[in-house]
Amino acid sequence: MNLHQNLLGEPPATRLPDDPEARDALAAADDPTPVAGRFPSYSAAWALLAENALAQGQPVTAYAYARTGYHRGLDQLRRAGWKGHGPIPWDHEPNRGFLRALHALGTAAGEIGETEEAERCSTFLRESSAEAAEALNA
Repeated sequence: MNLHQNLLGEPPATRLPDDPEARDALAAADDPTPVAGRFPSYSAAWALLAENALAQGQPVTAYAYARTGYHRGLDQLRRAGWKGHGPIPWDHEPNRGFLRALHALGTAAGEIGETEEAERCSTFLRESSAEAAEALNA
């Protein structure tokens, strides 16, 4: 008997499909902008744009990039069978773009005074992947 089994029937973990062409393009790019333009559904490119904007002190720009990556990721999660809750594992590399965009959205929201949204994003990140929350908040 598994003593750590969730008896409430938590949904299975959602694992997004890999996009090797977009992943390789982003890895080879000095600037993620053309990658986001060429692969607009690739959340990792939007997350990197948001992270870069945050690092440059541009929270409004970061918010826009992160929101795009977040919504593109939600679309992909739903297509992968996600029903609005359940684990989105950080250790599955294709999930990281969405999780990073979610984190960046929360950070940018906090920086522009959207406290409630920042808290919702933080909670959503922790509930989706405690590992992602720990890694991204380190």
